[in-house]
Amino acid sequence: MTRLAGLLTSAFMLIVPLSSASAAMPEAATTLFEAKTVAARDTALSTLEAAAPKDPASAYAAGAGEFFTALEILASGLHRHGFESPQSFMLPLMRLPVPDNANPEPLTYEQFRAILVAFRDRLEKSAATFASVPADADIGMVIDLTHTGIDLNEDGTIAPDESMAAIIASLSRGGISSDAAAPTLTFRFDRADGFWLQGYAEFLMAQADFWLAHDFRSTFDGSFHMLFPRAKLPLQDILVPPAGDMGSSIFASEWRIADFISLVHLVNWPVVEPERRQAARRHLLEMIRLSREDWKAIRAETDNDREWLPGPQQKGENPLTGLEVGEEQVQAWLAALTMAEGLLEGRTLLPHFRITGKGINMKRFFDEPKNFDLVLSITGPAIAPYLESGKILTSDDFDQIQRQFGGGGFLTFALWFN
Repeated sequence: MTRLAGLLTSAFMLIVPLSSASAAMPEAATTLFEAKTVAARDTALSTLEAAAPKDPASAYAAGAGEFFTALEILASGLHRHGFESPQSFMLPLMRLPVPDNANPEPLTYEQFRAILVAFRDRLEKSAATFASVPADADIGMVIDLTHTGIDLNEDGTIAPDESMAAIIASLSRGGISSDAAAPTLTFRFDRADGFWLQGYAEFLMAQADFWLAHDFRSTFDGSFHMLFPRAKLPLQDILVPPAGDMGSSIFASEWRIADFISLVHLVNWPVVEPERRQAARRHLLEMIRLSREDWKAIRAETDNDREWLPGPQQKGENPLTGLEVGEEQVQAWLAALTMAEGLLEGRTLLPHFRITGKGINMKRFFDEPKNFDLVLSITGPAIAPYLESGKILTSDDFDQIQRQFGGGGFLTFALWFN
């Protein structure tokens, strides 16, 4: 399961058996998560947003609705211009299984930035709404993911093949499917899951803000016809082959490989909004804080009722991942959070394969932004301004953590745990 698949599926509701104000699932939340049209969904969301300041359950439902409508903003913007997913983990914001569009609109660099801005700003609203919910609010919402979805193709409806369950299935298959063969996935989302989803909002904001901090027009003009092959980008007429020769994944044909090489080569981005690169680090630190809050809440739970993310005390394989969570994995994850926080705060330095005795201060990388050159960062020259002497992260540090995740692997658990 990919990170984006995981976050897509969780765009809904939550609550935990801690204490404080009891909050039943509002009627508008049921409408929100089972709506068959965008109009009905948006009406329910407006009702929940109006009730949110006085009702924790409404705020939770509204935060979730705002999260998945952020994904819808991104998906519909991509669909409008004939996006074709590269199906690559190297472009995580571009993993959404957007349906084909036979008549795409032309796309400009300014329009693409505007899509990212709208996506990012909606995520910020979602995170703020989640943050308004008391940490001990008692909420519990049972959601069938085959009934909850987003409008991927801008037709105003939320069809069965646009459900969260169908999106998970399509991501695992590598493409959207029109059949109804989606897994049956019902979970009881609780307060801990709210911290989880809020953390994913922060993670995605960090990605969007990093892109928006820079002028990436040269990358757009020189390689984005790989992603939008019929949107009238500058090199479409020269470099885009006939439809049957394009291939699906990013390495499925010679032309896609060539354009990916161009994309990497053209990632030499001037900084145009330095405050966004600084904000990206803050979002990542907030994600770490929320993950700790998430696990604090999970470990306080005494039930075991259709858990999205179970604790060690909640036995049984998760129906989505097929994994169980043990205390050793939780401890290793908390150690990984401490490691990541140390890097982002500059207390620990990131090693570079060709440099000894010094490491990269990632706090300064974000807070003192210079042009971002991907190739020269890999080879060394571009990271020279951020090199310092100090405590450098070692492979042994990471290996000790990774070993605790066993056969499931660190990455699998990390995508799930957030």
